[in-house]
Amino acid sequence: MQDNDVELIAQALRGNQEAYKHLTEKHQPSVYHVVYKIVRDSETTNDLVQETFMKAFASLASYRTEYRFSTWLYRIAANCAIDFLRKKRIKALSLDRHLDGENNREIEIADYSYHPERDLERKEQRFSIEAAISSLPKKYREVIIYRHKDDKSYEEIADLLSMPIGTVKARIFRARELLKKKLKSIMNA
Repeated sequence: MQDNDVELIAQALRGNQEAYKHLTEKHQPSVYHVVYKIVRDSETTNDLVQETFMKAFASLASYRTEYRFSTWLYRIAANCAIDFLRKKRIKALSLDRHLDGENNREIEIADYSYHPERDLERKEQRFSIEAAISSLPKKYREVIIYRHKDDKSYEEIADLLSMPIGTVKARIFRARELLKKKLKSIMNA
């Protein structure tokens, strides 16, 4: 089958229109399937299948026969479909382009990344966590601060506090449990 494709490609490169037609008819259903899986619209798929074959035939001389023609063609098809989706999603406005030929016109671009509600929620959450940590007994508070604020390892905390690692782990576990209870009561209040 690959040999047949190679022969058809050679004929097409020599200008044989029947070879182009045969390659198209042979691979069109598979190319359609590849593109449709990406774009999920039959009308768009038909357009992209045509574009795929136009691109493939325009660069047919660059096809290397050590690879399967179908794989090469499917890659072109997938790239056409992906490019279509990218173009469809990006409604870009060139920042270099002047509008209406005016050089002094300013363009305002919306900042969709700022969410005041989310920022306020995070601040409140941080405040709640800080308050909960501050209310812990000293022995639990210091291990939690060393572990989670200062990013200290269990060994480093044990050295700093001159205690066994097992005690550090137990206190961190107990501190986390106390924090969960405190934060749960704050959230339910």
